[in-house]
Amino acid sequence: MNAWERAADVAGTVCLVLGALLCFVAGVGLLRLPDVLSRLHAATKPQALGLLLVLLGVGLRLRSGIDMGMLALVGFFMLTTTPVAAHMVGRAAYRTGQVTRDDLVRDELDERLSGPGPERMDG
Repeated sequence: MNAWERAADVAGTVCLVLGALLCFVAGVGLLRLPDVLSRLHAATKPQALGLLLVLLGVGLRLRSGIDMGMLALVGFFMLTTTPVAAHMVGRAAYRTGQVTRDDLVRDELDERLSGPGPERMDG
């Protein structure tokens, strides 16, 4: 094993540990934070970075082309689906009354839902 492989293994291990810690912090945040908006932040930001670090760590350890392609696909799909899922959870929380106007800086969804015309969205 040469020095570059050894350095890649050490960097991969560090990325795996940091990613696992971020995913753990995201899980604790989901359980401990008080409101929906705070939980959405915990579910998306540290979890996404944690998973990307885990994928980078696995990629540095495996170093195979096919494995790197598969890890890139996992990262891509995670980065494209996490914001959509968070948006849907936030919208559902808004519609069920779990998010109040006091929690928001600007209520764009209320403006959209209560506006006149065909762009009104009731369901």
